[in-house]
Amino acid sequence: MDYLKKGNAIDAAQLFITKHFPNCDGALLAGSVVRGEATDTSDLDIVVFDNNRMTSYRESFIAFGWAIEVFVHNLTSYKQYFDEDYKRAIPSMPRMVSEGIILKDNGIIDAIKEEANQLLEIGPEEWSQQTIKTKQYFITDALDDFIGCSNKAEELFIANALAELVSEFVLRTNRQWIGQSKWVVRALLQYDETFTQQFINAFDIFYKTGAKEQIINLVDKVLEPYGGKFFNGFSIGK
Repeated sequence: MDYLKKGNAIDAAQLFITKHFPNCDGALLAGSVVRGEATDTSDLDIVVFDNNRMTSYRESFIAFGWAIEVFVHNLTSYKQYFDEDYKRAIPSMPRMVSEGIILKDNGIIDAIKEEANQLLEIGPEEWSQQTIKTKQYFITDALDDFIGCSNKAEELFIANALAELVSEFVLRTNRQWIGQSKWVVRALLQYDETFTQQFINAFDIFYKTGAKEQIINLVDKVLEPYGGKFFNGFSIGK
């Protein structure tokens, strides 16, 4: 497709801003092209700050040889996204702002970048003991289902659920940001490369061979510092 015939990312992003947001107060190019991780299917992530916009929005384009995702904010709406990302422990917008290359700046970008950097440095809110116990219970429940299941199709989906639950548990109990999709493994790698390789190997062996032992051992090891599997005495909403 034509939009895969990509030229220079920064040039394309600046042309895009000039054409579509000529009067904006500031703009940043973020995403995989900035981190040096672009692939043939990568797009351009562009954050626009325009105080004439009443509300924030997201829109997709194909322009200047690229697929482009643009995230438009006025000079206050981005703060709500920072706050929401902090609460869900997935710092998508702060990370884009922090890593972003400046495409245009009328003197507002430095302060917004400082806000993003401070939030990223603080890390996500610490889980309460009640939250840890609740997550521990749901991991236990999924693990028991996994151990007892003999239906291959069901095992696949249980394994997927376990991978999500366990990765979240490891990261959040260690005050680390989490992620979605490819950002799950990136978050794990940033925290602990050795554990991440064990995690990947355990699930890879199961998907290839059906052997469950390494996943079971991995989950047991994760839960061990918190007393192991947790079922008896769990209550919610009582």
